[in-house]
Amino acid sequence: MSLTKEGYKPRLIDAKVARCLRIFGAVSIEGPKWCGKTWTSLNHANSVTYLTDKSAMDLAEVDPKYIFTKERPQLIDEWQVVPQIWDAVRHECDSDKQKGKFILTGSTSLKKRRKETKVYHTGTGRIAPLRMHPMSLHESGDSTGEASISGMRDGEVKEGYVRKVELDELAKLLIRGGWPENIDMDDEDIGVIPESYIEAIVTKDMHERQRKKRSPQKMRMLLRALARHEASLAGDQTLVKDIEEYETSDELIESRATVADYTSVLDSLYLISNQEAYSVHYRSSTRIGKSAKRHLVDPSLSCACLQLTTEKLLNDHATFGLMFEALVERDLRIYADYLEGHLYHFRDNASGDEVDAIVEFKDGEYAAFEIKLSDGSIQDGIESLSRFYENVEKKPAYMCVIIGHLESVMKDPETGIYIVPFTSLKP
Repeated sequence: MSLTKEGYKPRLIDAKVARCLRIFGAVSIEGPKWCGKTWTSLNHANSVTYLTDKSAMDLAEVDPKYIFTKERPQLIDEWQVVPQIWDAVRHECDSDKQKGKFILTGSTSLKKRRKETKVYHTGTGRIAPLRMHPMSLHESGDSTGEASISGMRDGEVKEGYVRKVELDELAKLLIRGGWPENIDMDDEDIGVIPESYIEAIVTKDMHERQRKKRSPQKMRMLLRALARHEASLAGDQTLVKDIEEYETSDELIESRATVADYTSVLDSLYLISNQEAYSVHYRSSTRIGKSAKRHLVDPSLSCACLQLTTEKLLNDHATFGLMFEALVERDLRIYADYLEGHLYHFRDNASGDEVDAIVEFKDGEYAAFEIKLSDGSIQDGIESLSRFYENVEKKPAYMCVIIGHLESVMKDPETGIYIVPFTSLKP
């Protein structure tokens, strides 16, 4: 009997967890705190051990076998607190051919500290790694699902009215984010959890499993700079200049090396989800940009860093547009991962032509997406995608303009480009 929590909303990763438990001895689910790893794991587990419980941690420190139960799958939550659990689980998986013995969850990646050298084996073939994200709109129930990413590829998406979405609803979705405990929060309280998340990063999380001491003030500066450059191609030196321009503290971040060092901490907490550049034959390969597009794992964190509210977004169209692009790309990443694909972006450095998002499917085919906040920019999106299609050697399986403020799923009669509301997307 599973330990599913009352009110659990099914997640896209559920299917992958179930499949991997049939194939492997154990599954390791990694991702940022509060994204729902424990609740999802309980949905598949028959017993659970929390390593945040001191008695369980003390037993595991003596010998991890002391915390193993006979009710499998056994969830071991935050296993990295006692790193030697990894090898003990791997050894237990080797003891017989039984599948689905353990589910491991972790929200901090391991560092090469003294006791963490006790992890000797990658677990390949025994422990399947899975990456978990915050909730997409399809998972939270905020997307109707008429426009399927895979369905558009197969020509199975029907045109027609979906529902009317006002800009204030999109702004609220941005401020709220994809944190499961925030999904049903009252509108006036939706900013509290993301703000608390940022405070926890700076005061506590950034120090976990880190030998080197780092400045909370510098981390705040970096987080604000990353938020200001959300969904942009800003390099580390640009972040340094941005901090110099906006901050007045005596303790500024002064080098790219420092930015890279502090960013590595955020990366170890699974808070960085940068969007890599797509490699495609496009006129001359020397013109194609290689820089990744900057993203925090959920744009609600960027909004919290910049103290944005629904009202502020509605009164700042440029910022609203960038944050909306980040929100769409968050969901496209989740959908691409579900489809065993990858999310990229594209830019031609010579002409400045770009494609906001490219989803590459498992078989190597891909789809190109432009993202616009309002329906007044539909034609701009169509023209941008048309230029890309004309110049690219390998043509996309389909192209699509994703719009925030739009009521219907449509298809441009001249180009065949899909035009879909963001709140109609699903994998």
